[in-house]
Amino acid sequence: MWWMRVILVLLLPFSFLFQQGTCSASTEQEHTCLPSSCGKISNISYPFRLKDDPIHCGDSRYELSCANNVTTLYLYSGKYHVQSINYNNFTIRLVDPGVQQSNCSSLPRYFLSRSDFCDTYEYEDKHCKDPYQAVVEEDPSALLFEHIVYLNCSHQVTNSPKYVNTSSCLNLNSKSKGYYIYAMAGDLIAQDFQVGCHVKLVTPTSWSGLQRNQVLSYDVMHKALVYGFDISWFNLPCKNLCGDSDYCSFNYTTEKLHCYRFCHNFWGGDRDDRFCGVRGIWYQLRVYAKDITIAIWIGLIEVIKGPNLKYEGDTEYKLGLRTGRYVLPSLVAARFLFGMTLFIALLIYKWKKRHLSMFDYIEIYLQQENNLMPIGYSYKEIKKMARGFKDKLGEGGFGTVFKGKLRSGPCVAIKMLGKSKGNGRDFISEVATIGRIHHLNVVQLIGFCTEGSKRALVYEFMPNGSLDKFIFSKEGSVNISYSQIFEISVGVARGIAYLHHGCEMKILHFDIKPHNILLDENFTPKVSDFGLAKLYPVENSIVTMTAARGTIGYMAPELFYKNIGGVSYKADVYSFGMLLMVMAGKRKNLNAQAEHSSQLYFPLWIYDQFGHEGEIEIEDVTEEEKKIVKKMIIVALWCIQLKPDDRPSMIKVVEMLEGDVESLEMPPKPTLYPHETVVDDQRTNLDQTMSSDDYTSSYDSVERETSSLIENIA
Repeated sequence: MWWMRVILVLLLPFSFLFQQGTCSASTEQEHTCLPSSCGKISNISYPFRLKDDPIHCGDSRYELSCANNVTTLYLYSGKYHVQSINYNNFTIRLVDPGVQQSNCSSLPRYFLSRSDFCDTYEYEDKHCKDPYQAVVEEDPSALLFEHIVYLNCSHQVTNSPKYVNTSSCLNLNSKSKGYYIYAMAGDLIAQDFQVGCHVKLVTPTSWSGLQRNQVLSYDVMHKALVYGFDISWFNLPCKNLCGDSDYCSFNYTTEKLHCYRFCHNFWGGDRDDRFCGVRGIWYQLRVYAKDITIAIWIGLIEVIKGPNLKYEGDTEYKLGLRTGRYVLPSLVAARFLFGMTLFIALLIYKWKKRHLSMFDYIEIYLQQENNLMPIGYSYKEIKKMARGFKDKLGEGGFGTVFKGKLRSGPCVAIKMLGKSKGNGRDFISEVATIGRIHHLNVVQLIGFCTEGSKRALVYEFMPNGSLDKFIFSKEGSVNISYSQIFEISVGVARGIAYLHHGCEMKILHFDIKPHNILLDENFTPKVSDFGLAKLYPVENSIVTMTAARGTIGYMAPELFYKNIGGVSYKADVYSFGMLLMVMAGKRKNLNAQAEHSSQLYFPLWIYDQFGHEGEIEIEDVTEEEKKIVKKMIIVALWCIQLKPDDRPSMIKVVEMLEGDVESLEMPPKPTLYPHETVVDDQRTNLDQTMSSDDYTSSYDSVERETSSLIENIA
């Protein structure tokens, strides 16, 4: 076999030269056409061509147009002006035709983002078939591709430095217009969104002066738009040079292309040939490894059956035999002893762990959460606050609530939890969830206690208690006006919208009901009781649920019927719709003692009343209050649609409640079960008849081509 190795070594240099020669010959192309020109672009050559150039000149995929002495390029249904072409690094710079250098109020016409280019998603650029690319993997900093995002807000944004006021140029941010226009530089993430703000336009720029994490003015952003953005045709020269079988990279220092291919090595994987080395060396190592493995196996057999002298010979065999006879048995014995020692130590640890309360681990977990702001109290301090737990406010399934007082003076509500069935998971969920939240319409968690088996939550005190005692007719209950009920419903909607879109993680409450809406001294509503809440990333649209959670009468149907859609934040929208229906009717949605079957399910009865009479007769209310009730009912009917996709987001719900009742359309008839769904020819999808507010689809709701930003906003 030695002569075969010699032949392989002798032929190796020639095979290398043959590959290099083939690659070089395949990459040389002759382009005899003279460069074309149009306006300030005087070097239009391969792969670019003008429409009037001879048919054999350039590549038809890179055809440019020349009109009024301006070079233009059609890209994703947009028509862009060409500023320059760099044949050294394979980039072309474009500018949106709507942007004018001397006019600060000029705006881009087209919607374009980095996600429109296929190389944003393809792992290997050679799989990307688009003529142009936005990302260069070899040196990402060489091809800057930033975004400028325009947003339309229903209110002024003062708490976010990223929101740049455009009034200095656009002169449109006046309250009489009813909206405000802001611009933001860089990639837009969910935590940057403000309630009431919607994305209207996204446009790219490659201007190096647009630096992140700096307070920018709109004049700077306009300069970036005037400069334009760079895209690359890097894949074309790579294919011309290396073909389909090889890969290539671009060195931005030398401005040279390099071809390489993958080869198989004996370790069992594919690697770049720049790292593989000479294949003969790998082959030899593979042969040695095979021989040593066989010798090790023989050595292990000899440990059991005795030595066999016929295997004494080559060096690799001797090494393998010694390894099998002495080294491996010693390692196995050492590993056995180490494993037994570790096993005994683990048993001792488990035995000691039985004497450590599980609530001590809860306290350690909560203390390690740097984002949690609540204060940790001892049980002695909690008992002193509650004054011996004498003033009882209420009692529920999770524990008892007492009134207490802080040393600084304010009153608090102390929730003493009973024994947990989930090793404290409900307690951790509530503290970890509400501890991150700071919003006007979400109850504030002041502190917590985990001492032994004692667990407590300290909340801000709500003098007016829960909402249920004001909306359900009881003897001696306090009546509130429909104007107050409406303001409470808007506040609750804002609180839930903040949970869905205002935090780093989406928070699903899963238990929206009147008992969990608390009212302060000014009847400001606060969403409370996060024992069933669930956190999940903003980019996720569906939540994995192992069991239904919530309160009967307010639980979304997808928690029971899996064939109508996945569980998402739309489950809270459904619960809010049922709550809104309860608040509008001042009665429970399900009434088993109803005289007529049509009145058993209150939303169906309300819907039929609208359908037959157009109005609902309510005693002792003004015409203005009738409009409020009608608006609340229509919004509630939208929220309790059977399919989650047919329900609006909570941000859309806030907008509907704050809008005019005349602009609201009647939704399809609500149903209790999937088989009751009625097909209606006049049924319209809310997201189609009204502008979308859902952050997860804000990019898709914007048209790619707009004549101006102002027309879209209006």
